[in-house]
Amino acid sequence: MTGKNATETLLADEAGIAKAVQLLKSGGIVAVPTETVYGLAARADSDEAVARIYEAKGRPSFNPLIVHVGSVQQAQKIARFDERAKQLADRFWPGPLTMVLPLLASSRLAGAVTAGLPTIALRQPAHPAMQAVLAASELPLAAPSANQSGGVSPTEAKHAASSLGEAVDLILDGGRCDRGLESTIVALRDDGSWQLLRHGPIAEAELIRLLGKPVDVVTAEIEAPGQLANHYSPGKPIRLEGRTAQADEFHIGFGDVAGDVNLSASGDLLEAASRLYSALHQAAGSDKLKVAVAPIPKEDLGAAINDRLKRAAAT
Repeated sequence: MTGKNATETLLADEAGIAKAVQLLKSGGIVAVPTETVYGLAARADSDEAVARIYEAKGRPSFNPLIVHVGSVQQAQKIARFDERAKQLADRFWPGPLTMVLPLLASSRLAGAVTAGLPTIALRQPAHPAMQAVLAASELPLAAPSANQSGGVSPTEAKHAASSLGEAVDLILDGGRCDRGLESTIVALRDDGSWQLLRHGPIAEAELIRLLGKPVDVVTAEIEAPGQLANHYSPGKPIRLEGRTAQADEFHIGFGDVAGDVNLSASGDLLEAASRLYSALHQAAGSDKLKVAVAPIPKEDLGAAINDRLKRAAAT
């Protein structure tokens, strides 16, 4: 325990994983590390457990959840896999790719997971802690980011503890997340087309090489997490493309722009992605009233970083 009435935090070792599995099987909610961010996990086949996720996060009911699976075989019991889905799974699973696929009527998932949609968002994560929890529980796990809805996603256990407080039953501490940005989300359509619903660690160019060009259609319907215009906010106004900062601004630097904290002095986008949310958490905790962020290149992984920053800056 850490402090009076604080949620228990355990290392993501054998004992911690066993405790997490016990809680999840009984309908509890547990913050678990993945390679992208910490997820707030609950068994996806329980209406009550999934409702606890929405309640703990203050998440709008129209925003569907990603379901994490331990294998492609488990995923195929939940969604309809065509050849494209199999190809993507072969190439990118386990890893930071989420596929939005047609939901099977036999899936037996809680209705709130899909927010009433005929599709389901599925991912097989690569982090050993989440893999161990999935294997031991033998359950599909709904697991959005382990933070209050709209806030900065957690890349360390302390971020989840600070954001969720006593609303979560257990936090598994697996250290800092390697990727630091939520998964890329791809929707595979019945007509053979596909759409990129969320930028992430897997670049759009990699997907185009496998699937061809995506359709460029904007739909008003929220089909997957991360599509809300206002998201990832540190609770302060954010100014983008700021090579210099005003006196009242916490400055997040990149490359030769030093800042109060630097995402990557060498200009490495992978390093910048892994540090982005940590920097936003630091900005939130600073005594500065505003935040300025140095320019970030927009190609490759920079597209995902800029996507998050744009949503964080939305008012």
